[in-house]
Amino acid sequence: MSAKPAPARPAAARAAKMARRRSAHPGDPEFYRGEDYPMFESVGYYLKRLRQFLDRAVDNEMAELDLTDVQWAPLLLLHHGKVTTAAEMARVMCADTGAMTRLLDRLEAKDLVRRVQCAQDRRVMQLELTPEGARQCREVPYGLARVMNATLKGFTPEEVATLKSLLQRMLANAERL
Repeated sequence: MSAKPAPARPAAARAAKMARRRSAHPGDPEFYRGEDYPMFESVGYYLKRLRQFLDRAVDNEMAELDLTDVQWAPLLLLHHGKVTTAAEMARVMCADTGAMTRLLDRLEAKDLVRRVQCAQDRRVMQLELTPEGARQCREVPYGLARVMNATLKGFTPEEVATLKSLLQRMLANAERL
């Protein structure tokens, strides 16, 4: 019994598969190739590992303030006036609104944040720091500085400036994806 040959795929389907199998979008450099991608030596891998270590180190620094890595960022966003509502905070932190509500509940239970009804629109609850939240906001940057300074040990000021410039360029490229 002979097997039937697979039906010929339309040209559009073949073209789509080939496009997925390219290692770069048209016009992009090809620093990496899909057929021999060096997973454990890629920039993405190094950035991910660095982020994991930074998160752990910041968690350790924030332990004395009874804050986790996730909790200090909303405090600083409020402190610097970058957000005023839970919806804005969720958008800036790339979090869903349910997770943000739970996080704000924890910060409110710690007496760091309070929700206040907006005078212009009673449907909106605005966020503000409590006096204790404001006090902790003055301490958080010292922990962040300790972590970053330890991570950058052995770098020159010029190398740090170059690293920041390169990361800013990568971020700008990523924002266009």
